[in-house]
Amino acid sequence: MARPTPDPVQMVKQRRDAALNALVEGVPYIRFLGIHFDRRGDELTAVMPYDEKLIGNPSLPALHGGATAAFLEVAAIIGLSWAMLWEEIESGRLDPDSLAAGDLPRLPKTIDFTVDYLRAGLPRDAYARAQVTRSGRRYASVRAEAWQDNRGRPFAEATGHFLMPRRDG
Repeated sequence: MARPTPDPVQMVKQRRDAALNALVEGVPYIRFLGIHFDRRGDELTAVMPYDEKLIGNPSLPALHGGATAAFLEVAAIIGLSWAMLWEEIESGRLDPDSLAAGDLPRLPKTIDFTVDYLRAGLPRDAYARAQVTRSGRRYASVRAEAWQDNRGRPFAEATGHFLMPRRDG
């Protein structure tokens, strides 16, 4: 019995990128903040390009604490959702084309989210990565950190607990 020919690598990448873009575009607040994601395999880096509207203290100038917290929370929720979807996409249980067509899954809901502000966020692009530390059927815990020029010098970090959406099937 002949094996089916696998999809070309470029097609697989395009489907994964389309699924991620559909997930991100489904949240208007993410668009408002200008956040986008750089995907390398299953690893995501959130990017929040500098914008004047993100400045909270113009005399320093420094990023607004609310924008920083929102950036970290978005990175955590999308990172958690992507980790969940990645397994389903790779196992064939979820068609990435259905995500691109607008059949979006429900996102995890924040139970609590704690941000530690380590230093002022400067008026420049910011990056964040989230790491899922525990994920079950009902509950997940995520740690996220944000940096600007040097990943070894984060300007904020956060820990969040999330209620996972009920999965059909």
